Amino acid sequence: MVSRRQFIQAMPAGAVSLALTSLPAAVAAAPADKPIPVEKVVALVGDDIPYRAVQMPARLEAAFHGETKLGDGYLAKGMVGQLERRFADLLGKDDAVFMPTGTMANQIAIHILCGDWRHVLLQKESHVYRDEEDGVAVLSGINPVPIDGGTDDALVASVEAEFGKRKDDPYPIEIGAISIESPVRRLDGSCVSPEVIGRIAALAKQNGTGMHLDGARLLLMSGMPGFDPRTYAAPFDTVYVSLYKYLGAPFGAILAGSKAQMERARHLRHIFGGTIYHGWTSALLALRNLDGFAERFTRVRSAGEALLAKLEGMPGIRIERVPRASNIVFLHVEPSVAEGLVKRARAADIVVDDVENGRLEVSFNETLLRRPVDVIARVFSA
Repeated sequence: MVSRRQFIQAMPAGAVSLALTSLPAAVAAAPADKPIPVEKVVALVGDDIPYRAVQMPARLEAAFHGETKLGDGYLAKGMVGQLERRFADLLGKDDAVFMPTGTMANQIAIHILCGDWRHVLLQKESHVYRDEEDGVAVLSGINPVPIDGGTDDALVASVEAEFGKRKDDPYPIEIGAISIESPVRRLDGSCVSPEVIGRIAALAKQNGTGMHLDGARLLLMSGMPGFDPRTYAAPFDTVYVSLYKYLGAPFGAILAGSKAQMERARHLRHIFGGTIYHGWTSALLALRNLDGFAERFTRVRSAGEALLAKLEGMPGIRIERVPRASNIVFLHVEPSVAEGLVKRARAADIVVDDVENGRLEVSFNETLLRRPVDVIARVFSA
């Protein structure tokens, strides 16, 4: 299966650009006489609303709202400052720092939390371990210790086991930080429950270990029973949230924590080469999309459940739910349903991925609110 990154890299120069959300290759190759109506499309792939690159100037103009002090200088003041204060409040932390990338946010957080202790525990499926190469080792001289458990109770046992090893070793390793990703993209958006996080945080506190949340997709948990970003983030010393995965920014991330930690983070951002001249374009769009996001995504979750209820009653379809899912579900579809599904959906301006071995991944995002669920369900009829 072609990954999102491989698909983007394979796109020829001059091809239709759908910034922020990559639609399937079958859609990108659609006949030129029927271009993708990106403003109306229901995209059952990806986390974000798709936009054409040429729409960026109009989107920025619409986001101004009469603001006159937009610009920042080297990521200080302006819209960047507003965004930092907004996220600090949202996550219940003293301060927050704009970062150009999520990888940098993770790397700096772990660097700060570990200090002189040279090991970090992290899920073996995590972005830090699987997708940031050997960043913590190369940039900070910190050894990643991948652990089992994913997002369930077994994660607590793995953390406990690593701390337990220190009692028997003559030269025990010192664990400076525990990095938890939630939702976990490599586990299909599965989330770590607050109960599990609380138990891990208790172990961390007993051992003087810091806690970092890779919450790139944290706000996709909006609408889950009892979810509140401030409460969820409370056990963590530092928290990272992405600005482009679903908040409509072209790039960027937020790292939140204590005043002292974030002062250090700004310094490290400069050392790591991340103090770009301006970040206000991303900050502005993220701020505007953050307004009402929790309420909108709660509606997305309700619409997704209504759609699944329709699909469950249709022949040839079986629903496979992800444990503690954020916004991803799988459909097992029989050949009679899979045959021509992409074309049927495309004719209705609905985007679905290709069915692989009778299994279809479906992601819910804000485009789900653009069409009645009855209309969306109809394309799945054989």
